[in-house]
Amino acid sequence: MIEIGLRHTSELTVTDTVTAITIGSGDMPVLATPMMMALMENAAMLAVKDELPEGCTTVGGHIESSHLKPSKIGDVVRAEAEVTKVDGKKIEFKVAAYSGDMLLGEGTHLRFIVDRDKFMSRLPPQAGVL
Repeated sequence: MIEIGLRHTSELTVTDTVTAITIGSGDMPVLATPMMMALMENAAMLAVKDELPEGCTTVGGHIESSHLKPSKIGDVVRAEAEVTKVDGKKIEFKVAAYSGDMLLGEGTHLRFIVDRDKFMSRLPPQAGVL
């Protein structure tokens, strides 16, 4: 059962592959904002993963976050997510990212519980695939 207060922390080390230059969101060798937000989403997904019914997962519906400070290559960034509200299949989270004690960004994230098979069956067929 998903309850308010469930939490998880995910970490990554800033490398060339997650910089703004490589991702295309900027032209500096610092952690890309989309990668910081992806780490926040990962923490939220993992916070509730073990409480989901069999065959279910969560998908992101909305994320809103500040990005206050840069992170250089070699920095370890951690994202924390905490469940703040549960309404049926809708789960709301408080998210934040840190490098050491420095707050990098914070915001909110919304995820929905979905049945994996039903979700995938709703995707349009790929062009050229029989």
